[in-house]
Amino acid sequence: MEDDDSRYEAVRSRDGRFDGAFFFGVTTTGVYCRPSCPARTPLRRNVRFFPTAAAAQGSGFRACRRCRPDAVPGSAQWDVRADVVGRAVRLIGDGVVDREGVTGLAARLGYSARQVQRQLTAELGAGPVALARAQRAHTARVLLQTTGMPVTEVAFAAGFASVRQFNDTVRAVYADTPSALRAAAPARDRAAAAAAGAIPLRLAHRGPYRAGPVFDLLAREAVAGVEEVSGPPGRRVYRRTLRLPYGTGVAAVDERTGAPRSGSGGWLDARLRLTDPRDLTTAVRRLRRLFDLDADPYAVDERLGADPRLAPLVAARPGLRSPGAADPEELAVRAVTGRREAERLVRAYGKRLDAPCGGLTHLFPEPAALAGAEPDGPAGPLAAALADGAVRLDPGADRDEACRALRALPGLDPAVIATVRTRALGDPDVAPPGLDTPGTWRPWRSYALNHLRAAGESE
Repeated sequence: MEDDDSRYEAVRSRDGRFDGAFFFGVTTTGVYCRPSCPARTPLRRNVRFFPTAAAAQGSGFRACRRCRPDAVPGSAQWDVRADVVGRAVRLIGDGVVDREGVTGLAARLGYSARQVQRQLTAELGAGPVALARAQRAHTARVLLQTTGMPVTEVAFAAGFASVRQFNDTVRAVYADTPSALRAAAPARDRAAAAAAGAIPLRLAHRGPYRAGPVFDLLAREAVAGVEEVSGPPGRRVYRRTLRLPYGTGVAAVDERTGAPRSGSGGWLDARLRLTDPRDLTTAVRRLRRLFDLDADPYAVDERLGADPRLAPLVAARPGLRSPGAADPEELAVRAVTGRREAERLVRAYGKRLDAPCGGLTHLFPEPAALAGAEPDGPAGPLAAALADGAVRLDPGADRDEACRALRALPGLDPAVIATVRTRALGDPDVAPPGLDTPGTWRPWRSYALNHLRAAGESE
């Protein structure tokens, strides 16, 4: 939306299409909300608009208790944009500021900390520290309300440097103490989570979500020991292991989607078992990328639905997604080797979990392990390039630079590079080699290809 009057109209109509795209604060209450908040619409003169939750918090507004604006899907533009701001937002979402500070973020982007601060503040109304703080607050709320962890442990697991900083932030963002925030959640939910040994999550998405094709793809690709898909169509569960910055995890995501009464979006139910709760934010962000939960299906379907060839396909499958990767380096290696060879690599070089979980027994081998064990194998050159940093596929990687580096490696054909760009780097606008695509499909060619595949019109 280009102006505040249009944003206010979205608020008046409680338009869930814009949840996460912007937030509004109400000066008379000191509360900020998502556009679809069910509360009474405030007068226009009492409303201020913000591009991010962090900007609203920085202006002194606290999160609405009715619409939980901190839990909305992220803005879809960060998946589309490849500039420094988009890359920075993806890295912050992955927890880089919490682990490496602003200097580490700037180094990954190739800019000075001052330049990063200036660009983020200009576009988002908040710098990297404020954006990370908003994310930590959300993580803290999830841990407080879904686990029985002591409050002091929650503080450090959420990424706060001190209990005092944690207490101050929770009070500022939620106008409550951590203990009161925990008490607001049903005790039975925490008890059930504790009994299951997992953190229950609702992974929110915007608009319709076509889960079937995503789970079909994951089932076809599943590498034994690392992934599995079980259950009948429509009620399947995808499970996989995760290598995370502080430890390991096992994630489970349900195919069956939940939806609020407004019908403006919904969620996928998920559960996370983590050896270190500090990895919660990173694990959630990686699942969101894998399932493409921050996409804007309204924008995608409107654009592609105007094309005569795609119109009937879009009408048949509204909300079709372009899945990403939970581990970009793993995805790249698997794109080169194929499923059967990937399973052999897991058995030979994957790290076994300390506590296997059903059929999930291993982590996918790290690039350094593959490069050292089989330097002349099919994945050897790629693994070596990933291990020494010659190829970067992290959330802040420059997509064009990464593809140039991939093309310089032996044995990688254009189709593999296109797959890596689409899935590992999350580019929504990739056309496969040899397919002549009209300009009207841009910037959503990755989604267009998924529609063709779902209809059996492309491999």
